[in-house]
Amino acid sequence: MGNLAPAIVYILCFVTSSACAWLLGRTWYRTRTPLLFWSAACFTLLSGNNLFLIFDLLVFPDIDFRLVRGLLSLSAVSVLLYGFIWNREAGE
Repeated sequence: MGNLAPAIVYILCFVTSSACAWLLGRTWYRTRTPLLFWSAACFTLLSGNNLFLIFDLLVFPDIDFRLVRGLLSLSAVSVLLYGFIWNREAGE
């Protein structure tokens, strides 16, 4: 059970972030609200980060994916920050 619990948590994090990305993307498609688009893009990148976490720690433990995970996390936060700034400038 010791090795199973982290695997379950990693998979649940991936499923949750993917579900958030899908729900945000679906709502953006209906409403075309720009902030929903940027949030969906952020969660898509975060789900990619979680997928590489699963690859890194469970599937390919000999290969180090920390750089890829870090770049995906940085990209996710950058996309959301850009969306916040762009949305604010468009509203003024």
